[in-house]
Amino acid sequence: MVPAGVEAAIIYQLFVWMTIGATVILVLMAAVTAWCMRGREQPGGADGSGRSRASTVLILGGGIALPVVVLSALLAVALPSVPALTAPLADPAVQVQIEAEQWWWRVRYIAPNAEPIELANELRLPRGERVQLWLSSRDVIHSFWIPSLAGKMDMVPGRGTHLALQATETGVFRGVCAEYCGAAHARMAFVAEVVEPDDFRDWLAAQARPAAAVAAPEALRGHEVFRQSGCGGCHAVRGTEARGTIGPDLTHVGSRAQLGAGTLANQRPRMVAWLADPARHKPSARMPPFHGLGEERLAQLSAYLDALR
Repeated sequence: MVPAGVEAAIIYQLFVWMTIGATVILVLMAAVTAWCMRGREQPGGADGSGRSRASTVLILGGGIALPVVVLSALLAVALPSVPALTAPLADPAVQVQIEAEQWWWRVRYIAPNAEPIELANELRLPRGERVQLWLSSRDVIHSFWIPSLAGKMDMVPGRGTHLALQATETGVFRGVCAEYCGAAHARMAFVAEVVEPDDFRDWLAAQARPAAAVAAPEALRGHEVFRQSGCGGCHAVRGTEARGTIGPDLTHVGSRAQLGAGTLANQRPRMVAWLADPARHKPSARMPPFHGLGEERLAQLSAYLDALR
């Protein structure tokens, strides 16, 4: 893995130095052990007594003194990096609240003098700017981790944690929950996309807008299916009467890359499959199945959701 963030680069460097230190200790201790085993003599001889003393010196030096020196050096290298990885930022360019739930991610961008901009299971970041993530969990212990950008941080119910990061490369990076959290733990992923700062501002402004009015006949019929099926009781679509807070915000769901927190690609046929039976694709998914709507109405509903961009 090539680090694409300042924090990931720090962790990578620490890993390299720790590997070197561990290798030095292992090789020298293996050499000392081999020498001692090879040179064993029957007790009582002068040569045996001298070799025994040499073995004792090597064991004390190589087994105690050397590890203490090497590990102390590694500690001295690592400690100065800790504040950069754990301290909250004084003046971050972007602040994001991320709340983990079984089994998806609620993401809120904190906008100055405005309502938070809520979306789900995706994170977009500006390259080269410091970002402060405020992390929490609604149910069980989760752990937020984007390996290419930064280290992982646990999310404990009732306790807020934080993570600062600064991406150095543009691209799309996979994020995961790194703490077992239940049946669908393996399908609790998200996308982190790093873009240029100007592109990020344009994207964030677009995300702040309410849902665009749909015009296509199939999408209009899908909107009626959405209303009649009670989807607004769990999901919000800003600019409409749907104001649910139980499930993900769907205001711009059509523009997202994935469905079900990384479970399926966001494509019309897979949207239909997800709506029909979420638990088939994601064990223990808490969204109820809607296969009772029939193929035609499911297709209309997927057309409406796909139009929310």
